Amino acid sequence: MLISYIVLYLLISILIGWRASLNVKTTQDFVIAGRNLPLVVAASALFATWFGSETIMGASSEFVEHGLIGVIEDPFGAALCLFLVGFFFARPLYRLNILTFNDFFKIRFGKYAELISALFMVPSYFGWIAAQLVAMALILSLLVGLPFFAGIMICTTVVVLYTYIGGMWAVSITDFVQTILIIVGLLAISIELYWQVGGVPKIMESVPDGFFRFLPEEGFENYIHYFAAWITIGLGSIPQQDVFQRVMAAKNENTAVSASYLGGIMYLTIGFMPLFIGLCSKILYPELQNGNPQLTLPIIVMEYSSPILQVLFFGALLSAILSTTSGAMLAPATVIGENLIKPFLGQISDKKLLKLMQLSVVFVAICSAIMALLKANIYDLVAQSSALSLVSLFIPLAAGLYWRKASKEGAICSMTIGLMVWLFCEITASIIPSLIWGGLASLGGMVIGSWIWPNDNLELWKEMEKK
Repeated sequence: MLISYIVLYLLISILIGWRASLNVKTTQDFVIAGRNLPLVVAASALFATWFGSETIMGASSEFVEHGLIGVIEDPFGAALCLFLVGFFFARPLYRLNILTFNDFFKIRFGKYAELISALFMVPSYFGWIAAQLVAMALILSLLVGLPFFAGIMICTTVVVLYTYIGGMWAVSITDFVQTILIIVGLLAISIELYWQVGGVPKIMESVPDGFFRFLPEEGFENYIHYFAAWITIGLGSIPQQDVFQRVMAAKNENTAVSASYLGGIMYLTIGFMPLFIGLCSKILYPELQNGNPQLTLPIIVMEYSSPILQVLFFGALLSAILSTTSGAMLAPATVIGENLIKPFLGQISDKKLLKLMQLSVVFVAICSAIMALLKANIYDLVAQSSALSLVSLFIPLAAGLYWRKASKEGAICSMTIGLMVWLFCEITASIIPSLIWGGLASLGGMVIGSWIWPNDNLELWKEMEKK
C-alpha cells in the first residue's frame, strides 16, 4: 500500500507540472508565475521554501540530541527570515518589477556586480538541493531497499520533469497541495504519539534539565555561536532567489508582504511538529536512537505505526522534500539564464531565454546530484548553503536598498572580501564561527569601498525611492 502510494504521488506531481505548463507562455510566467498568486498560495509557497528534509529529519534529530537550543537555526531562524523579508524587503523589491535578485544588483550597482552576485548565488543552492536528494534517497532505501545512488536519481528526475515544464506555476501549485499534506500528515502522527507517550507530564519527566532552554549558557563563545545560529538562515536566506521568486509571484505588493508574514507564522508553528514527533519517539523507543539519527523518525513510523499513519507521514515527508527541491532548482536556473548567459548573448527572444532557463534546471540538478553523492549529512549541507549567501550577498542587498551612499565598488568589495574571509576561516577552523568573520568583512568592504569610491549614481537612488 505504502509503495503504491509513493509511486502514485510522484506521478501526480509530474501531472501537476504538466497542467501548470499550460500557463507558461513567457519567462515571467516561468520565473514568477506571471505575478498572479493569491495570498494562500503565495504563503504556502513561502512556507514550503525550506520546510523539507532538514526540518523534518535533520532538525528533529538535532532537537532530540541537543534540546531546544540545538534548533535555533531551523525552525526559528527560518521563520525570522520570512518575517524580515516581509518587513524590510518584499515591498521595495516588488515595486522594481524584476525577475531575479541579481537584476537588482545590476540596476543598483552595475553589470559587474550583477555578474559577481550571480556567480556567488548559484553555487549556494547546490548544498540545499543536495540535502533534499539525500533525504529522498534515504527514505527510498528504507522503504524499498533502493541503493543510495538510485534514490537520488529518482528524486532528481521527478523534480526536474515538473519544474522544467511548469516553472514557478508548477512549483507554486505543488507547494500548495504539498503544504496541505504536510499539515495533515504531521498533525496525525503528532496526535498519535502524544497519546502513546502519556501526555505533557510524561514528556516533562522524561527530558533532562535544561532541555527546553532557549538561551545559551554564560560565556562569550556560547553567545556568539547562538547568534550565528540565528543569522545563518535568518539573514543568509534573505538574498536568495527562491524567496525572491515567491515574493514576486504574489498578485500585488500587499499580498507579497502578507504572504511573507503568514509563511513565517506557518513555518514557526508547523515546524514544531517534527520536533515534538522526534521527542516522543525518543521517549517511546530509545533503543532506536543509536543508528543514523536522520532515519529515526521514518524507522519508527515504519515499524510501529498503522498503514494509514505511514501513508500520512511519508506523504508529508515526500511533500516537504519535493516542494523544497523544486523551488531550489528553479531559483539558480533562472539566475543562470537571466544574469549569467543572457548578458553575453545580446538581444535574444523571450522564447529562447525561456528555453535557456529550462535547460539550466537540468544543469543545476546534475550538479546537486553529484554533491549529494559526495556528502550525506542533511543539516550540514543546508547550513553551508545559507552561510555562503550571508557573507557575500546580504550586506550589498541591504545597503543597496537602505543606504544612499552605497556604491558599486563598495558592493563588489563587500561580496568578494566577505567570501574570501569566510573561506579562510572555514579552512583554518576559527573558534568564532566563520560566517561571523565573513559577515563583518562584508560589512567592512561595503563601508570602506563606498567611502573610497563614492556613489556616482544618485539619480538612480532617487528613482528607487520614488518607487
